[in-house]
Amino acid sequence: MFAAERRQLILEMVRANGAVSLRELARVVQTSEVTVRRDVRALEAEGLLDRRHGGAVLPGGFTRESGFPQKSHLATAEKTAIADLAASFVEEGEAIVVGAGTTTQELARRLARVPGLTVVTNSLLVAQALAHANRVEVVMTGGTLRGSNYALVGSGAEQSLQGLRVSRAFLSGSGLTAERGLSTSNMLSASVDRALVQAAAEVVVLADHTKLGTDTMFQTVPTDVITRLVTDEPPAHDDRAATELQALADQGVQIAVAGASGKVGGDPAPAPPGRRRDVSLPGPRRQVPGAGPLLRPAAVPGEQPPGADRARVADLRRR
Repeated sequence: MFAAERRQLILEMVRANGAVSLRELARVVQTSEVTVRRDVRALEAEGLLDRRHGGAVLPGGFTRESGFPQKSHLATAEKTAIADLAASFVEEGEAIVVGAGTTTQELARRLARVPGLTVVTNSLLVAQALAHANRVEVVMTGGTLRGSNYALVGSGAEQSLQGLRVSRAFLSGSGLTAERGLSTSNMLSASVDRALVQAAAEVVVLADHTKLGTDTMFQTVPTDVITRLVTDEPPAHDDRAATELQALADQGVQIAVAGASGKVGGDPAPAPPGRRRDVSLPGPRRQVPGAGPLLRPAAVPGEQPPGADRARVADLRRR
């Protein structure tokens, strides 16, 4: 198939579905993901589509957001690996908040095995994943249902979070940059995410490599408030993701890389299930402004040798 034919077919698929993963595009046009990514970049340069989250979507700038059916089929392997690693940071008996999103839904499925856990969430999908967990208590916020991502938003959701204090928040979003931090395409979702952050002493962002370097309309978590980023290892050719990882590490964000030979600043061998794997970067541990006493304090991670994190990111970039 000639390049012009491939790109026309790619464009037709995106127009028909709203969003399509690179993997699916490569399967349909019968070529490699590297070639499809090149085609998508060419179509984006012409303003015919936008690259988002390991795939392509209809053009719409900062204001457009894919619905849940489209998001759930994008970067699925990466989200699974990220959820596996993020779950290892949660300890028995903790109280946490979990925001809305397809990656946090994957995390919730793994949290069902953590005894004595209390999970506060505005996501119906997170609550559903934990509904039959015998020893996990689920606390839902109030609010108005936003059907595109099955989340409760609005003043009711925000007010129900006032006075809440937990050890950490697990959040996802539409994009992550070192300059602005985590962002999303919807104003109501961003407002609730900010309320979730205010309830936690630590903020853990779950974002696959396709979101690194992507900036969307509404900021949810500034970089200096993010405690840890859990992500997957970017491909060797993805200089943008590697550069963004380096910039985040330089600003003191702890970085855990799923599916890699090791984590930034961490041990190369994966920990057994249920054991916590912390990554420490230079700089003091930060607390979200306004956060008071914790429902259950989190253990302070052990410090790693200065510069170990930057060396790991540099190694990812070279590969």
